[in-house]
Amino acid sequence: MSDFNVREADWEREAEAIRRVRETVFVVEQAVPADLEWDGLDAVCKQVIAEDANRDAIGTGRLHPSGKIGRMAVMARWRGRGVGAAILERLIGLARHEGLEEVFLHGQTRVLDFYARYGFVAEGEEFDEADIPHRMMRLKI
Repeated sequence: MSDFNVREADWEREAEAIRRVRETVFVVEQAVPADLEWDGLDAVCKQVIAEDANRDAIGTGRLHPSGKIGRMAVMARWRGRGVGAAILERLIGLARHEGLEEVFLHGQTRVLDFYARYGFVAEGEEFDEADIPHRMMRLKI
């Protein structure tokens, strides 16, 4: 049995928990400006949340109706334990359920291998997003 669970979240009810994870990972750890992190798109996205055995939020991610997977974040103490993989698999499953034929994401270059393990293919040139190097990646589903 896993010591965490990933499930679909309701943005209106669970925004505070999702925000806490993203603030910690993106705004504090990675120095992403808050105005870039909070882009106003969360309400139209499918959200997932990872929780530990105490139901504390330990990770999150979202799926935009366009098929863009984004805002994947896992708290530092939970990294390397399969949380990110479970979030990504859940988001791909939601996209499949929505009838999307492909998903895409802007992958930070330091974790491109992670996404490649799930079939994502990098395309185009490297670009900066919030002063962090990224590449566009796509997955046919």
